[in-house]
Amino acid sequence: MAEQTVSENTEKKSLSFIEQIVVNDLAEGKNGGKVQTRFPPEPNGYLHIGHAKAICLDFGMAQKYGGVCNLRFDDTNPTKEDVEYVEAIKEDIQWLGFQWGNEYYASDYFQQLWDFAVDLIKQGKAYIDEQSSEEIAAQKGTTTQPGIESPYRNRPVEESLELFEKMNRGEIEEGRMVLRAKIDMASPNMHFRDPIIYRVVNHPHHRTGTTWKAYPMYDFAHGQSDYFEGVTHSLCTLEFVPHRPLYDLFVDWVKNGQDLDDNRPRQYEFNKLNLNYTLMSKRNLLILVKEGLVNGWDDPRMPTICGFRRRGYSPESIRNFVDKIGYTTYDALNDFALLESAVREDLNTRATRVSAVINPVKLVITNYPEGQVEVMEAINNPEDPEAGTHTIEFSRELWIEREDFMEDAPKKYFRMTPGQEVRLMNAYIVKCIKCDKDDEGNVTKVYAEYDPETKTGMPGSNRKVKGTLHWVSCDHCLKAEVRLYDRLWKVENPRDEMAAIREAKGCDALEAMQEMINPDSLKVLTECYVERYLAEAKPLDYLQFRRIGYFNVDKESTAEHLVFNRTVSLKDTWSKMNK
Repeated sequence: MAEQTVSENTEKKSLSFIEQIVVNDLAEGKNGGKVQTRFPPEPNGYLHIGHAKAICLDFGMAQKYGGVCNLRFDDTNPTKEDVEYVEAIKEDIQWLGFQWGNEYYASDYFQQLWDFAVDLIKQGKAYIDEQSSEEIAAQKGTTTQPGIESPYRNRPVEESLELFEKMNRGEIEEGRMVLRAKIDMASPNMHFRDPIIYRVVNHPHHRTGTTWKAYPMYDFAHGQSDYFEGVTHSLCTLEFVPHRPLYDLFVDWVKNGQDLDDNRPRQYEFNKLNLNYTLMSKRNLLILVKEGLVNGWDDPRMPTICGFRRRGYSPESIRNFVDKIGYTTYDALNDFALLESAVREDLNTRATRVSAVINPVKLVITNYPEGQVEVMEAINNPEDPEAGTHTIEFSRELWIEREDFMEDAPKKYFRMTPGQEVRLMNAYIVKCIKCDKDDEGNVTKVYAEYDPETKTGMPGSNRKVKGTLHWVSCDHCLKAEVRLYDRLWKVENPRDEMAAIREAKGCDALEAMQEMINPDSLKVLTECYVERYLAEAKPLDYLQFRRIGYFNVDKESTAEHLVFNRTVSLKDTWSKMNK
C-alpha cells in the first residue's frame, strides 16, 4: 500500500499544475466527468510562438483526457479583424498537429449576449453611461481609493433600454455612450467598478456585416461564450487572474438562477511564453509588417508560427520546446537558445544530409583525369537507417567553402592548406599544393592532388587525416540563393528596451524599433552551389547542409531559381558571440 502511494505521488509531481487540476476535477466528477476546452484567438493578426503554448495546452489537455477542444474566434472588434487572419489561424493550428472539435465565433452569440444585456438592464444590473472614456477612467478611483458613481448610474430602466436600442441602430456615434454593468464602485477589485460591457462600433463585421452596431466587450463575451458552449476548463494567461472574479460573476448572472452545481466553466491561468531577443505583441508585429521592416507576416525572422514554418522549424520541435519549458504561475524570460536547441534535436532525426557550398572557391584536383566522373553514395540521414541514400557526382573541379582554405594556417588548422592532407567527404584524401590569387590578394583557385587508393569504402580509406571537407562538383551542381537568417533584434529584451527608448526620446514605436533592429538579421548569398539532387526538393523540406546548418526550401524557390533558408546553425554561435 505504501509503495502504491509513493508511485501515485511521483506521478502527480510529473504533471503540470494545470494538468493536475484537470485530473482532480475528473476524479471529483465535476462537469459530469468531462473535459472541454477552447482556443479563443482574436482574428486581428497572425499567431505567434506565444500562442503555440496555449494551443498545445488547450488541445493537449482535451486530447489526453478524452475531451474536445473547440476553436472559437473572439471576433468582437470588427475594426481590426479579417477573414485572412481567420484562415491563417486555422492553418497554423493544423500545422502544429491539432484539430478542433467545433468551429465557433463569439459573433455566433451576439443575439444571446444582447438578450442577456437587455435582461441585466431590466434587473437594474446595467445602465447606459454617456460620459467620455476619460471621465469614466477618472471616476474609477485607485487601488486605495473607491471609485465615484456615474451620474447616470441610477437612470430609469426604460431610458437605458431605449438608448441601448439606439446604440445598435446606428443612431449613436462611437464613444458617446456605453453600457456598464452595475456592480460595486468601492470594490477592491478594480474590474468590479462598473465595467463597460458594450460599446458602439460603426464598422462592418467580417461575418455579420452591418447587423450590429453595439458590440460586447471581451470580459462580457468570454465567460458567457464558454458557458453557452459547455466549456469545463477555460485556460488563460496570467494577466487574466484579476479578471477571474468578474468571469465567475457574469457566469452566475447568465445562468439566471439555475443551479449549476459543478457544471460550469472554470478559469485557470498559466504563464505566457516569453523569449529573449523576441517581440511578440501583435500590435508591434503589425508595425513591422506595415512599415516594411520585414517581408510580411511569414518573414522567417518573425516570431509568428507561419514565420517559423517558412524558416524550416518543424511542428514537433515547437511542441517539444513547449513541453520543456512547461506551465507555471509566474512569468519568466526563456532563452531563445533553448528553442533553437529543440529544433536542432528534432531536425537531426529528420533532415536529409546534402552538400552545399555557400561561399565558394574552386578546387582543382590536378592528377584526377579530365572528363572523368564518379558517382558517390551519400547517406541521407545517419540517425535514420530507413532514410536511404542518394548519389553525388565527383569530378576534377569542385567547389569548396572559402573558409575551408588558408594559405598561411596556424598549427592546429585542420582544413585545407598547402602541404596538408584532408578528406573530401564520401570521396578521396587530397593534399593541397598551391593556390592562385588576384591582384588584391584574394584566393581565386586552389590546387590539390588526390590519392586514388583512399576512396571512401576502399581498404586505403582507413588512413587517418584530421580534416574532412564537403564539396560539390562544378559541372554537376545547381546554383542557388541562400538566405542566412538571424535574430531580428540586437537587444535581449526588446519590449522593455523599446519602452525605455520611447520614454527617453519621446519617439513612437517605429522609431524605437529601428534603433533596436539587428542589421545582420538577414544576409542573402547569391553565388551558392548545391547538389543536383536538390532539384526535386520541395518547399518546407527539412535539410542539413553538411557542416553548415539546417536549411529548408523557401516558398519562393523555383526550378530556375533555387532559394534556401537557414533554419538554425549546427551549433549555438549566437550565445558565444554575445557574451
